[in-house]
Amino acid sequence: MDRDIFARLYASCEPALKRFVVFKLPSTADADDVLQEVAIAAYKNMHAVKNPESFKPWILKIAANKCNDFYRAMAKRHEIPFDEMVDTVVSMGRYGISDTEVVRDTLEGMADKDKQILFLFYFKQMPQAQIAELLGIPLGTVKSRLHTAKQQFKQAYPFPHRPTKGENTMKTFPNTMPAYTITPSDQPPFTCKWEEMMGWFIVPKLGERIAWAMYDFPQRKRTLLCTMEVVGPAAVHGIEGVEITAQDNDTPRSFVAQLTDTHCRILAESHRENGVKKFFTFLDGDDFLPNWGFGENNCGNETNLHARGTVTKQGSAYTCHAGKHTMDVVGRFCVELGEKSYDTICVVDNELYNSGVFSEQYIDQHGKTVLWRRFNRNNWNIERYRKRYPGGDRWSEMLPNNAQITVNGETYVHWYDCITDYML
Repeated sequence: MDRDIFARLYASCEPALKRFVVFKLPSTADADDVLQEVAIAAYKNMHAVKNPESFKPWILKIAANKCNDFYRAMAKRHEIPFDEMVDTVVSMGRYGISDTEVVRDTLEGMADKDKQILFLFYFKQMPQAQIAELLGIPLGTVKSRLHTAKQQFKQAYPFPHRPTKGENTMKTFPNTMPAYTITPSDQPPFTCKWEEMMGWFIVPKLGERIAWAMYDFPQRKRTLLCTMEVVGPAAVHGIEGVEITAQDNDTPRSFVAQLTDTHCRILAESHRENGVKKFFTFLDGDDFLPNWGFGENNCGNETNLHARGTVTKQGSAYTCHAGKHTMDVVGRFCVELGEKSYDTICVVDNELYNSGVFSEQYIDQHGKTVLWRRFNRNNWNIERYRKRYPGGDRWSEMLPNNAQITVNGETYVHWYDCITDYML
């Protein structure tokens, strides 16, 4: 293979290669270093590639090996990033922990070998066989060391074990959307940990399950009911996550999603289409990102919510100071839904997840969605929905009785709402 062909093939694979390495490593700086090593190693060994069609799996294999080398070196030096490890343990809820400082103090008092094995298993979510290969020790030793480390942590941690409560009892959704009011609060927005999968409301942790319903307006009739459940661990291209099944009115599908200390992201989606089961992963680029990906390089939605000031709200008018493709907390609101009242922050998404769509998501201090509202830009996908909603060339004409907002002066029309069994 000559240099020009190598350069062309490398450029075509570079986006997928970067996503793969960024997902595998704890920081962007580490990923940049490893990507440079991958490029050098691939260039030096490009003669090994006989068929250009095998270039992508070949270079991804080099990347996987370089990532393993990174963790092997880290493990041997016992360089454990405690802040990242602690936050992950907290977010994963393995021990029902809520006090970060207590967790950190507990870990720092443990032996280096115990810290090491807990980091690789919990933070990096590595299978035990991979840990054995990484550390150059037998699998049985890994199992024994991990068991000992977990017992040492449990004994040292000052609070009792509390299992993660993911067994939500499925409740019956009403056929008509309950009445609700949204009242601005004079209190500043709170910060919270929001670990739900963007647009699907489920937290990707073992044991979690949820049901949610969609209600079209202005009739307020229920048009979709979806039940979701985390069914077990899963991995996509070596990236560890959990598998989630989703069953709605029409199409059963499954996801693989990953929760880190800062983001929640979808790694893969599969469903049947015309009798064929189709799979899409985060490495599939344009076939994946427009439908299932989110954020730069599919980093996912941020889990640490706080107001940044990039979007402001005055009545029904929103101003996105950074233009489109923005997500921010715009204020604190009391949501009264049915007979219940919730203290929430409103997270708005201006065409970041879906072009032509603006959403309001009201999230309580536990990081749970209370109410999700969707608005369509006035000219969004008119031709597709003209037969379903006859009566005009704009959503404001097709749904004249629905609420309207403005976003940077453009009209958006309320289409439907979603609620989960969390609020029933």
